[in-house]
Amino acid sequence: MKAKKVPMRRCIGCMESRPKKELIRVVLARTSEEGETPEVILDPTGKAPGRGAYLCPKTECFEKAVKRKAIPRSLNAEVSPENLDRLSEELKQYEQQ
Repeated sequence: MKAKKVPMRRCIGCMESRPKKELIRVVLARTSEEGETPEVILDPTGKAPGRGAYLCPKTECFEKAVKRKAIPRSLNAEVSPENLDRLSEELKQYEQQ
């Protein structure tokens, strides 16, 4: 009997490949309004629709991703500083768990 293959994803902060379940997905939630800035949200379930990227649940990885502008590049969209601040706060809650 074969062992089940574990899906791997790469963190856009530290660039390490890890099992998908260990990472948190960041999703570009498209809105129906044209010209409105799309919102970036955390998707702990990994099932939200939209373009996604993965981050380790660590503040250091998030800060590296912000510094390298990896989040907007991975999602192919502009991300507002306010949205990044909100993401940082949400990510800190997951880090404490």
